[in-house]
Amino acid sequence: MKIKILNIIKGMGFKEEVGGLANTNYSIEFGVVQDADRLDAIGAIGIARCFTFGGSRHRVLHDPRIEPRSDLSKENYMNKEEQTTVNHFHEKLLKLKDLMKTKAGKERAEKRHKFMEDFLKEFYEEWDGRA
Repeated sequence: MKIKILNIIKGMGFKEEVGGLANTNYSIEFGVVQDADRLDAIGAIGIARCFTFGGSRHRVLHDPRIEPRSDLSKENYMNKEEQTTVNHFHEKLLKLKDLMKTKAGKERAEKRHKFMEDFLKEFYEEWDGRA
């Protein structure tokens, strides 16, 4: 049991999946724990956490000149030098819905994902002075 728990902890990070190291032969326990962790990262609470974390790291809130990274390898994802808080939504948070492992996780992620999309739409409108 101890080995199973340690393997769940070791393999559940987003950086493992973005790096192509995802475990496709996972246990139901792994799926449940990973989905719970990812659900915490999205939706209203996820948005609050994202901005809190970005602020604690003195990250730029948003800079339209810095495009979200699309060619993310594990190494690129871990290099956060040119990262903005808003780009983190595009580089990670908006991808989590499609990475859910369980039926319940997928269902809960839909609503939270939509909330983040709506938030970003409003954010960009306000940033650009259209709202």
